[in-house]
Amino acid sequence: MNRFKKIFVIVMDSLGVGQAANAHLYGDAGSDTFGHIAENYHLNIPNLQKLGVSNLHPLKGVQKVGNPLGYYNVLHESSVGKDTLTGHWELMGLHVDTPFVAFTDTGFPKELMDELTARTGHGWLGNYSASGTEIIKELGEEHVKTGKMIVYTSADSVLQIACHEKYFGLDELYRCCEIAREITMKPEWRVGRIIARPFVGESAETFKRTANRHDYAIAPYNETVLDFLKQAGYDVLSVGKINDIFSGCGITEVLKSKSNAEGMEVTIAQTEKDFTGVCFTNLVDFDALWGHRRNVEGYGKEIEIFDKYLGELMEKVSTDDLIILTADHGNDPTWTGTDHTRESVPMIAYGKAFTGAGRLNDSSTFADVGATIAENFKIKSTGHGASFLDKLV
Repeated sequence: MNRFKKIFVIVMDSLGVGQAANAHLYGDAGSDTFGHIAENYHLNIPNLQKLGVSNLHPLKGVQKVGNPLGYYNVLHESSVGKDTLTGHWELMGLHVDTPFVAFTDTGFPKELMDELTARTGHGWLGNYSASGTEIIKELGEEHVKTGKMIVYTSADSVLQIACHEKYFGLDELYRCCEIAREITMKPEWRVGRIIARPFVGESAETFKRTANRHDYAIAPYNETVLDFLKQAGYDVLSVGKINDIFSGCGITEVLKSKSNAEGMEVTIAQTEKDFTGVCFTNLVDFDALWGHRRNVEGYGKEIEIFDKYLGELMEKVSTDDLIILTADHGNDPTWTGTDHTRESVPMIAYGKAFTGAGRLNDSSTFADVGATIAENFKIKSTGHGASFLDKLV
């Protein structure tokens, strides 16, 4: 028998808990996403508090608790980089030693852009690092007039294409992104993700991105714990962009969501369903809406919204269920620039059947999460990470 029938893994995207040991190599010494939010916004997070979040990482205004409900520790990333794919892949047992290519400072090479134009049949606008909401204000009207794609990047390893759903067409945007994915498989151009960014509206003042975003990520270079779960006949439910991050590898059911709130609602709904395996959820709004935009208040409020849903999930789970909360990197909204920050991440585990709680030893890899899942379901592991299943008593 498996120790837990259902394991809910929730990635609080970018909610790091302080600089990694080598953060100085990334220009991130002193970064602390969760800590700096608490210093600049009064957090009301009773459920995270009960689990012991301030026992794990001191947060201004959030008191430690004498009898926490959860087990917790800090996971230190062993892979290089500070991006979404690397963080998630490491959580599920892979070690990444070659960083994805970023074009933040230079834009994409002329050769790449020429090939994109030739193969898609469309010219382009932009080709620089920009906020997605700002660049459609700047170039959206010209895009509608000319039919040229808006191509841009960010501080992450991405190539993004923004086009109008009505005047360019959603299917055409997806086709162009698929071509861009093929082109950028060359080692020198290998970005982690191609992202389709559709928008609607009739002028710069009314342009608005839609929920029809689609990510085209590189598939993991090897099998992950998700693949081993699927091969063994277990359920692997993807909520949010998890399916995109793993390019569908190891996923048995895709559950879409358009926001953190909807992602939590979908996750909570799975407590009522009969499945055996993992429900893997990514909450991207922390990162996309607030971290990259350096909006402390927005990030703080988003954590509070999450906390309310977390309380509901804690009530709904059964005694044979396990909740694991974690993150994939940092994105300190008080930091300079708009990039992710190289930080360690929290691991907080909760189960109704726990008779104990408290601090576990910190880990040198995110892969402990995947190793714990593998041991619980008695499946093959990737060999990275150490299970903490026997500590959850």
